[in-house]
Amino acid sequence: MIEGGTPATLYEKKRVLVLTPDATRSCPLPMMVRAIREVIGERAAKLDFMVAVGTHPPLSEERILGLYGITALSRKETFAPSEFFCHRWDLPETFLRIGYLSEEEVERISGGLLKERVPIEINRKIYAYDLILILGPVFPHEVVGFSGGAKYLFPGISGGELLHFFHWLSAVMTCKEIIGKKETPVRQVIHKAMEKINLPIHCLAMVVKPDAGLYGFFAGDVKAAWSAAADVSSKVHIVVKKKPYRTVLGKAPEMYDEIWTGGKVMYKLEQVVADGGKLIIYAPHIDRVSSTWGDYIEKIGYHVRDYFLSQMGNFKDVPRGVLAHSTHVCGTGIYQNGIEKPRIQVVLATAIPKEKCEQINLGYMNPAEIRIPDYMGKEDEGVLYVDHAGEILYRLE
Repeated sequence: MIEGGTPATLYEKKRVLVLTPDATRSCPLPMMVRAIREVIGERAAKLDFMVAVGTHPPLSEERILGLYGITALSRKETFAPSEFFCHRWDLPETFLRIGYLSEEEVERISGGLLKERVPIEINRKIYAYDLILILGPVFPHEVVGFSGGAKYLFPGISGGELLHFFHWLSAVMTCKEIIGKKETPVRQVIHKAMEKINLPIHCLAMVVKPDAGLYGFFAGDVKAAWSAAADVSSKVHIVVKKKPYRTVLGKAPEMYDEIWTGGKVMYKLEQVVADGGKLIIYAPHIDRVSSTWGDYIEKIGYHVRDYFLSQMGNFKDVPRGVLAHSTHVCGTGIYQNGIEKPRIQVVLATAIPKEKCEQINLGYMNPAEIRIPDYMGKEDEGVLYVDHAGEILYRLE
């Protein structure tokens, strides 16, 4: 808990909207939702919940209740006064434009990498409330440095133009220069955008330790609570290795059900793969690239950053968030004289067929032919196996 905590004056007789993650984040969400209902529910004028999915697939109320661990009986009794929403990024009527990032601000924050005027749009539902309460975990993150905090607003419940802008900014800077760093240009962007929201916003930031559950909990001002949680996350969510490995096998958890999220295995392990080495995303349960953006990705494939930068005119009709995902999954490398050379090879051992993997410019392995024990206990031989990959960041000394 940080100084200030969550005073009752914040929520008493107020309409409160709680923003939460979806199923792609590890945290004791059912416990926290119940706790908020118990502590705030009887004293607030209204207490509702919204899943801040960003551009992940929208959830039905049934799936939201499952995510929150709310039974049919509890829905009728304890949670009867509450409404449950999912951010509908796919519907234009969702959004309200609340301002812009100016060209000058973008140029300054990006260090001159980008210069453009960016509209800021937010889910208009928030203006039916007196207090926005952000509830979510903090982990190293490929786009903003560390997840959590204002990220539940942008991109959690924001419009596409800002989202695609700052995802592309992170891609231009490269994952290695962003991930696991607290103060990043992208974090500056979302904090600047948050200033445009003329509502009280409070944060409950969690740090979840692998195999140990809730490890840290910070309540207070969004920036302060998030910052304190990020400091703890940097101690428990980053593993430092002395040398790189020629082969790394990362097993994706079931919560990543497509490559759009399963790509986190690559983001968190890329730095410990040796030059010319191989990173295997092992996820037999994943059978699609993306239910939302798959058509774009199957058209352009996965490529290094400079492949896109050298011919941006060819991709003007592709959302820049998709380009960012593409280059984040492919990793760093070079593109010279029409020849692309990724630093490492990324291989999918999933239910996505070989032909599709070749189409999208990634390697293929049959997951049925992989024996995990063959990859375990062989670090001295240049082989690393990581279970539940995608949340813990691996770095070199």
